[in-house]
Amino acid sequence: MNYIDMHCDTLMTAWGKQWPDIYDRPEMMVDIRRLVRGGCKAQFFAIFLPSPKMKERMGLAQMDDDDYINQLATIFRTTLNHHGDIVAQAGNLAQVRENANAGRLSAILTMEDGRSVDGKMEKLEHYYNMGVRVIGLTWNQENCFGAPNSTDPTIMAKGLTNFGKDAIVRMNELGMGVDVSHLSDGGFWDVANLTKKPFFATHSNCRSLNPHPRSMTDEMIRALADKGGVMGVNFCPAFLVQDVENNRATCDMLVAQLRHMVNIGGADCAAIGTDFDGMGGDLEIASADQMPKLFIALERAGFTPHQMEKIAFANAERVMADVL
Repeated sequence: MNYIDMHCDTLMTAWGKQWPDIYDRPEMMVDIRRLVRGGCKAQFFAIFLPSPKMKERMGLAQMDDDDYINQLATIFRTTLNHHGDIVAQAGNLAQVRENANAGRLSAILTMEDGRSVDGKMEKLEHYYNMGVRVIGLTWNQENCFGAPNSTDPTIMAKGLTNFGKDAIVRMNELGMGVDVSHLSDGGFWDVANLTKKPFFATHSNCRSLNPHPRSMTDEMIRALADKGGVMGVNFCPAFLVQDVENNRATCDMLVAQLRHMVNIGGADCAAIGTDFDGMGGDLEIASADQMPKLFIALERAGFTPHQMEKIAFANAERVMADVL
């Protein structure tokens, strides 16, 4: 079955290894060859902005955020330029469908952590003009948009900044998707109340099944669904079960998350956001070419073909059509 994956961190991984493109990179979880082999219809490629401390811990170069963003965007563009017969950029659903009709995988550029916007609306517009179509407002630190998810209740309750609230309005106008996956609970509710369009939780799981603050409560899932939004099941072991120290991710765990999403938010809110190349562990699905295992597990668990199609790509496509 074809699928859309709403989140991977492959561009950062390639940058850290100083690779010029991501066509054939078996050391990573995602490359273009394995996306095609696994049946991917569209892959969201995040420009993830690691914190300075994270860069230091990973041995990555320290540099200005915009220099870093441009270097990751260059890897993205180089891959497309060299392999245009297989993969092409898409900025909306019409382009995804055009690429699919031509036998090409679609690559959609996104951003994880909007800190480089730096409270300037012209920078938000600059990133849109360079091709970014979805922005994860925060990662795990506060920025110009608002506060991140946190075990500290004071931080978790913080909402969007005044700039963040204005930015939601402008993103709606531009046709740029709002992603709440790392946002505080207070920020989530501000987005849900302010946005006039559906929004994304590109790679988030269910807090009823996993207590990590990155996961979404049932009330949040219902609010996302009521807005016509979509959430992508995250394959990271720490976000799948009650034990946040868990290092094992099985298909059955993924199925349980998707079933809960459907039970709480309805069949139209559940999708896929693997977080490939942004996490690790003992994974039953460890790379893009192994994605058919998920659909075998869903069928075995009693999901209907129509439900599986929605999870695989139709829900993500609907939100893209409404937003981008």
